[in-house]
Amino acid sequence: MNSSGDQELDRLSRAAAFEAAALTAIYDEYHPAIYCYLSRRVGDREVARDLAADVFHRLLKAFHHAQGPESHLAAWLYRTAHNALVDHYRRQQHRQHLPLDEGLISDGDEPASVVEQRLEAARVRAALQRLSPDQQQVVALKFFEGLSNEDTAHILGKPVGAVKSLQHRALAALQRHLSAQKEKTL
Repeated sequence: MNSSGDQELDRLSRAAAFEAAALTAIYDEYHPAIYCYLSRRVGDREVARDLAADVFHRLLKAFHHAQGPESHLAAWLYRTAHNALVDHYRRQQHRQHLPLDEGLISDGDEPASVVEQRLEAARVRAALQRLSPDQQQVVALKFFEGLSNEDTAHILGKPVGAVKSLQHRALAALQRHLSAQKEKTL
């Protein structure tokens, strides 16, 4: 195993022993990426913060029960973030209200531009919701998080070829969904 792999194993071992420095280093390194991943998926900063906190809470619980990751921490965290997201959407299925976004317009922003950006983001999120869960995760990891096919495959526990296939089908489906939405508005 290479040096960085040995360092990760050492850090995970120290984190599993609840060494504060190791836990802090893990949080500092991975929290921004996990938060961004979740924020892009839910489109709500507060919900993303709560879900990211839940991911790291689950990590601590896993370490406490000696069931935490022994390697591939990033993959474990992204899988856990995905599971937290699925849990969130299951809890929200019965709710059909839109949150009040008090920060919609800030000083200096053109209201029409802000509204247009928000509507486009909502259209993309709606189109993403129509993809299969695996397709959604591939799109989020590859394009929002900038991960490689290999890293995405590891997180999903699938071969690289399957990731490429999922990506191709997801992009084709997104294009169809977005085109259909656009035609409806014309």
